[in-house]
Amino acid sequence: MAFRGWDKTKISLHSGERVDAIAPVIVSASRATDIPAFFSPWFINRLKAGYMRWTNPFNANQVQYVSFQKTRAIVFWSKNPQPLLRYLHEIDEKRINYYFQFTLNDYEKEGLEPNVGPLLKRVETFKALVEKVGKKRVIWRC
Repeated sequence: MAFRGWDKTKISLHSGERVDAIAPVIVSASRATDIPAFFSPWFINRLKAGYMRWTNPFNANQVQYVSFQKTRAIVFWSKNPQPLLRYLHEIDEKRINYYFQFTLNDYEKEGLEPNVGPLLKRVETFKALVEKVGKKRVIWRC
């Protein structure tokens, strides 16, 4: 079965303006930006609002609204989901499933990822996340 695009819907912005939006069942948050590590409060606020505005990082003129009306699952891609842990109950309250693609690699010596915390701290976060949400909802990526 070929993908035919996301369902479409109309949403009302905070300003009251009505705009077109896509309404995906699965939201990938996000392979390009570590939303759990750097934008957890923003993401939860957008989830509460029911939509977010997405700008294509390769073409700033391509803007799209994403509605959470039909969202049933969120895939979080992160190297440090620790900041999101305190908000998971809010996602649970919305009855949206989620799981984590947790990247654990060690480039400390090479200095390739200066904004990523020490490996041992990230391993502790991994353990805490598994304890909180269960091992079936956390995938270790290398």
